[in-house]
Amino acid sequence: MIIIAFQNNLKAQSNIDTVLFQIERNNTTLAALQKRAEADKIGSKTANYLQNPEIEFNYLWGNSVTGNRTDFSAMQAFDFPTAYSFKNQISNIKYEQVELEYHKQRKELLLIVRLVCYDLIYTNALKQKLSKRLYHAQSIADAYESKINIGETNILEYNKAQLNLLNLSKEMEVITIEQKALQAELTRFNGGVQLNLSENEFQVTVLSEDFEQWYEQAEQDNPLLNWLKKEVELTQKQISLNKALSLPKFKAGYMSESVVGQEFKGVTVGLSIPLWENKNTVKYAKANALAIENTTSDSKMQLYSYLKMLHTRAVSLQSNVSDYKIKLRTYNNTDLLKKAFDKGEISLVNYIIELSIYYESENNLLKLERDLNKTIAELNQYL
Repeated sequence: MIIIAFQNNLKAQSNIDTVLFQIERNNTTLAALQKRAEADKIGSKTANYLQNPEIEFNYLWGNSVTGNRTDFSAMQAFDFPTAYSFKNQISNIKYEQVELEYHKQRKELLLIVRLVCYDLIYTNALKQKLSKRLYHAQSIADAYESKINIGETNILEYNKAQLNLLNLSKEMEVITIEQKALQAELTRFNGGVQLNLSENEFQVTVLSEDFEQWYEQAEQDNPLLNWLKKEVELTQKQISLNKALSLPKFKAGYMSESVVGQEFKGVTVGLSIPLWENKNTVKYAKANALAIENTTSDSKMQLYSYLKMLHTRAVSLQSNVSDYKIKLRTYNNTDLLKKAFDKGEISLVNYIIELSIYYESENNLLKLERDLNKTIAELNQYL
């Protein structure tokens, strides 16, 4: 029995992973995000190169004595050499940030899909239980219809049996509508390609109660925190770059001048002293770096508190699910109730009420399992 349950859980997980794989391949939002990431990666490499070279040609008319004059020059301007090293480092950091941002957006979308899957598994499981309950209610209703036809029961008992069947039938209709809506939601995420998930059992998940150990791993792998770490690193490099850009800029090239009877050729160099253009840029970069560091510290604290809340909730739900399963098996009176009802020891009303208590307990267990899996899915998003 344990082996069968374990195999079913593996099958459920495998099918959810298959759904996620299909959606990751067909989802139009992910495709658009990927194209955006590819464009941003190219964009991160656009500011690393030298300025455009300048070529100048002059033709000046003179008089009959001096003749005409021709000038030609080719110049290349460049920043202080260390600036290009910092530009390249900044470009690499931005490239990594694009990867991290896409990874974060991908995980957010797949989390939404996983939550829909858990709602659908819950709906499938509930529908399966309702099918059994409905079959049982139909049997009772048919029996009482036969009894009233031969005068062995009264209209009150007959109506109670029919109302019990009606309530379960309508409950089945509602859950079927919800099931179809969730299947349609998966299809929408799959780019309009039909996608079904028929699993009706939740995976048995064991979450460690040691939050600090769990968080240590989450902190290392979290895309948001890693993005912020890169942002802090980026601001430090920006300070260094702005300092380098505040150093003199250079120009070097070739120049020639031709007049009647004379021709001059040689090199030309220039120096640009940045007295006003980059004023306050270093000061701003330092202030921005301090702001980013504070933002990162705040984000870490907020994430730690949020994850601790989720972890505490997951551990509590895990304990409740385990306790509920044990006690539900222990206090299951459905067979005893059926025997008592068949022998006439309890009335139809009492039988229905007692069954509804057990049915409600089954429903509560399914909700707990769904909430547990959803909470763990949210936690795993940060890994």
